[in-house]
Amino acid sequence: MTETTARGVTIGQAAAFAGVTVKTLRHYHQHGLLDEPQRDNSGYRRYGSADLLRLVQVRTLAAAGVPLAEVGPLLGADAEQFAAALTDVERRLNERIADLIARRDTLRQLADGDRLLLPDRARTILDRFTDLGFDPDYVASQREALVLARTLSPELYDIFLTQLEHRFDDPELADLTKRGWNARSWDPNDPRIDELASALADNLLANRELLATPTAYQPEPDAATRYGLINHHLEDHAPAWTRLNALVEAKLRAAGIPIPHQ
Repeated sequence: MTETTARGVTIGQAAAFAGVTVKTLRHYHQHGLLDEPQRDNSGYRRYGSADLLRLVQVRTLAAAGVPLAEVGPLLGADAEQFAAALTDVERRLNERIADLIARRDTLRQLADGDRLLLPDRARTILDRFTDLGFDPDYVASQREALVLARTLSPELYDIFLTQLEHRFDDPELADLTKRGWNARSWDPNDPRIDELASALADNLLANRELLATPTAYQPEPDAATRYGLINHHLEDHAPAWTRLNALVEAKLRAAGIPIPHQ
């Protein structure tokens, strides 16, 4: 502890002289980085020049990025140890800087809409849907499905994109897709659902090569769950879709297409 001196300064003055807050100064005390001065005859703690010097040293190292737990040992180190410790702190700071730059770049990508979540090919598909007059809500649902597919089934992502692109080249499939979207408001027992399911299945089976999976593909044990999360996205909001998709999947399975069971 420093000796009591009438010429010392109060904690508020010490904090102001060193460019820190009183709260920070007390925080340094709590971490054992700065001894608390003895009280004078009036009961006030007085900080002398040695206390202020130590406070400035602690503040400078902390501001440079040295963790408080390492400040004390660093101040007691010899020249060689001090230099080595600073080199290590600089290395860690550089790692933090690189991480912050990466986060900043991620934020910039997020500001650019789907660029972070979807590749250019997928974004082009979404633009094509819009150009072909698909309902904006349908385009939004496909955007969500594309994000899910890329996350849950990346090995089949290109096939998924190819299937979507095929709808641009097949006017019948594009029309059936639009009808399927409009079916969300139908009663689940509407007979038109059976007719639409048959038409969709027949159209898809006419291009079986688009439904094939790579010969080297090895499904994950939870492949059915992943498939359901992608292909049955938003079904909870439209019972008619649940029935429509179930009928289409049943027809595809009957034709030998390996559609996972939910």
